[in-house]
Amino acid sequence: MKLRIRDNSIRLRLSKGEIESMRDAGVVTSCTGFPGGRQFKYSLESSPASVNPAAFYSDNKITVRLPETVVLAWVSSEQVSIEGEQVLDDGQKLAILVEKDFACLAPRPGEDESDMFANPQADEATC
Repeated sequence: MKLRIRDNSIRLRLSKGEIESMRDAGVVTSCTGFPGGRQFKYSLESSPASVNPAAFYSDNKITVRLPETVVLAWVSSEQVSIEGEQVLDDGQKLAILVEKDFACLAPRPGEDESDMFANPQADEATC
């Protein structure tokens, strides 16, 4: 799972295998290690109690929680993304975007994209 954070936005991109994990287990977790044995974790969860996408940060972990009904519809369809907005304590908004991860149009050295979704623009690309 890929994580992108920019200002007040969080974007998660999931491979085919991670989408299957969401369907089967309702959760996908990734971790980045740092010196000193510290870890930063991020996770995507499906929750029957959730009504809207929401994000939480605690103990060096970001958790994005999505409504279970929305996740089940997403993983079994051609729908590319799930979007949401969460109002923060200071009134600002946090944009949340969860997407299926597409293979790049141009090959990238050292990247294994065998578990990515076919890019819908691949037919339009010129070689």
